[in-house]
Amino acid sequence: MTDYGVLFRELAVPRLVGTPNHAQVRTVLTRELEARGFTVQPHPFSGRPSRAFVRAPRVVAGVNLVARRATTRPTVWLVAHYDSKGQPISMLVRLLGVGLLVLGLPALLIDFMSAIVALGMGLAIVSQNRVTNDSPGALDNASALIAVFVVIDQLPSDAPVGIVFPDAEEYGLVGARALAAQCAHLFADTALINLDGLDDTGRATVFAHRRGSIGTAVAAALQARHSRWLPVIVDGIALAGVARECCSVLKGNVQTMLVVHTPRDTVARVRLDGAASVAAGLARVLRAG
Repeated sequence: MTDYGVLFRELAVPRLVGTPNHAQVRTVLTRELEARGFTVQPHPFSGRPSRAFVRAPRVVAGVNLVARRATTRPTVWLVAHYDSKGQPISMLVRLLGVGLLVLGLPALLIDFMSAIVALGMGLAIVSQNRVTNDSPGALDNASALIAVFVVIDQLPSDAPVGIVFPDAEEYGLVGARALAAQCAHLFADTALINLDGLDDTGRATVFAHRRGSIGTAVAAALQARHSRWLPVIVDGIALAGVARECCSVLKGNVQTMLVVHTPRDTVARVRLDGAASVAAGLARVLRAG
C-alpha cells in the first residue's frame, strides 16, 4: 500500500523547470505510474513563457508525462501539473495588483489623481511578478499529484482512465499548450479533469472550460461551486479545445491564495484532507461510468 505522506514529501520540494529537483520529481512520478501498470510516454517540448513574468527566460524546455495502460483506451484523462515556482508576492497580492491596473485605466477619465495612485500601486505590485525556485509547492501542485494517485488506486485496473502530468504550467501553460498543439489526437472525444491546488480548507470549485456530463457529475459529487470563469490561469484553459469536455477542480479560500507561490507552501501546512476528499469524489464518478 502506498504511503501517500512519504510520496507527498518526495514531491513537495522546490522544482522549478530545469532544476535538479524538477528532474527528480519527474523520475518519482514515472516510478509511481509504472508501479501501477501504466506505460509512460515522455513528451519533450520547448516554448515561450508568458510575457507577464519579469526576467523570464526567452524559451522554456520541459517534459510532459502521458501515461496509459496498454489494455484500455482512455475516455477520461486526469491532469495535474508537476512543476512549481516561487514568487516574491503571493497569488492574492498579485491579483490585487492586476485589479488595480484594470480599475485604474478607466478611472483616468473620472478621477485622474486617484487613477494615477491606483496605477502606480498596481505597477509596483506587478513588477514583482518574477519567477524563483523558493516554494516547495506542496499545495500547488503536489496536493493534486497525490490526489491523482489516490483516484487511480481506488479504481479497477481496467478503468479507461489515463493520466497527464503537464510541465511548465507555472511559466504560462507552456507544456499544456504543447500537448494541445502536438498531441491533440490523444484527447479527441475524451473528458479531461484538471486538478490544481487542493487545500484542506475552503470549498471545492469546478470550472467548466467545456461543459459535459463528467464535469457536472464531479461538481455534484464534490458539492462544489460550478463556474465558467476563474481569476487564475490553469492547464484546463489550454487543453479544453482538444477534448470533448474539460473542467478544472480547485479547493481553497483566501488563506490558500496567501500561501501559493510562497516559501510557506510546505508539507507542514497541508494535511492532504482536501486531496483525499476530492479524490474520493472523483473515484465515485469514474466508477459509475
